[in-house]
Amino acid sequence: MIAIGCDHGGFELKQEIMKHLKERGLEFKDYGTYDTASTDYPIYGKKVAKAIVDGECEKGILICGTGIGISITANKIKGIRCALCTDCFMAEATRLHNDANVLALGGRVVGAGLALKIVDTFLDTPFSNDERHIRRISLIEE
Repeated sequence: MIAIGCDHGGFELKQEIMKHLKERGLEFKDYGTYDTASTDYPIYGKKVAKAIVDGECEKGILICGTGIGISITANKIKGIRCALCTDCFMAEATRLHNDANVLALGGRVVGAGLALKIVDTFLDTPFSNDERHIRRISLIEE
């Protein structure tokens, strides 16, 4: 299960991503926002992060205007490794090396076509399980 959330700046891109996830046959839970009215990104960053920490969802996708604020919010929650990605290389590397469990995107930064490729890369790339990466993640979690 994938948790997805956004603020008003990420609403349109969230709609595209949810449609894409549905086409791929992937299950997701929408944690809001549900329209383009101005809202506060920390609300949705926390909802998605807590869904992962609580075991409701395995991975998350967060979107705000730039992806910066919502990723900072998610990373405040213990057990979350949220990566703001603007290309597929970053999405692949953060899964392989950091075992990131949340992807952040900027709805005003990346177009829908690229965003969907980033989402696919993030969701389809497994963690490498290399000892050095496990050690580094442990250092992050301390």
